[in-house]
Amino acid sequence: MKLGNRIRLWTVTLAVTLSASAGAILTQKAQAEEYPETKLQVVGTWSHLSQFKNFEQPFWAEEIPAQSGGAITANVKGFNDMGLKGAEVVRLINSGALHFGSTVLGYLAADDPINEAIDLAGLSPTIETARSVTDAFRPVLAKRYEERYGIKLLGIWPYSAQVLFCNSPVNSLADLKGKKVRTANRTLAEFVEALGGTGVTMAFSEVVIGLQNNLLDCAITGTLSGYSAKWHEVSTHLYELPVGWSQVIHAVNIDVWNSLDAKVQSFLQTRIEDLENRIWTSAAEETIQGINCNTGAGECQYGDAAGMTFVPISDADRKLLSTILKETVLPVWAERCGADCTGQWNNTVGKVLDINAG
Repeated sequence: MKLGNRIRLWTVTLAVTLSASAGAILTQKAQAEEYPETKLQVVGTWSHLSQFKNFEQPFWAEEIPAQSGGAITANVKGFNDMGLKGAEVVRLINSGALHFGSTVLGYLAADDPINEAIDLAGLSPTIETARSVTDAFRPVLAKRYEERYGIKLLGIWPYSAQVLFCNSPVNSLADLKGKKVRTANRTLAEFVEALGGTGVTMAFSEVVIGLQNNLLDCAITGTLSGYSAKWHEVSTHLYELPVGWSQVIHAVNIDVWNSLDAKVQSFLQTRIEDLENRIWTSAAEETIQGINCNTGAGECQYGDAAGMTFVPISDADRKLLSTILKETVLPVWAERCGADCTGQWNNTVGKVLDINAG
């Protein structure tokens, strides 16, 4: 299949995305309302990546004040700029030390395996599937976060497709045998190990050094995230097969939320839903851009294109990914998450995909 055809498969138009005219109407309506002066503290995701720079930061620093007539303002920083690790964000929101915050669900897997449920390795080979899976399981996550952590779930959105960056030739999944692969969560490590490789836990910020010094043979991240972090300078091959989407949750301490004026709550919820839909749409576009920017396969809108070797998806590897999901990843995760968690997954995600986790 030609690259152009593959790219068209990535492109998705989400019906829920607001049109420009509808957005203008919402803004005018918001400005007509009178809101009490409200100052918010917000922690976003990695500040050097496009999701924060193009969406989270301008949303809180510019859009929210403008659309509220200056009544609602926010101080927003990426968690890395605050010296935090991703897993700490939810704990700090739970304690009340942070108010609003975003972090990658996979970073929270050690605290609770339910956080892996929507991004198990190989679960969503397309972004359309990832959105369907996320929407199906969202009520389960929302209930768990409110009851166990005192947190209100406000949004879930993805990064670009999570793919393999390798510093030596990789033409198929079979080539991962014997290789050391940086994985961002446990389920990806189990996927790599099922192929005969070794999953390596390493912070995102340390991967460039790991690949450069041959501590790693490959690493998994979003196509555009890898470009932004300059992984293309220390790796040679990009394998197109998406093994996940690294979904992000955005949440707020429930007591903080309940303390807000009802009009402010409604205003924020509506606009965060819009932000969520925009990021889902952008993730499909950023996946293509990440491929273009790392490999020179097409126009790169984020800078100079690198010259990595682009390795297209094979039908055989699509089938192998599905097999590993069903025979290894799902059963191991189901045992880890427990009967209640698995039952909720089967009744939501399982019905969407016609798969049973056990």
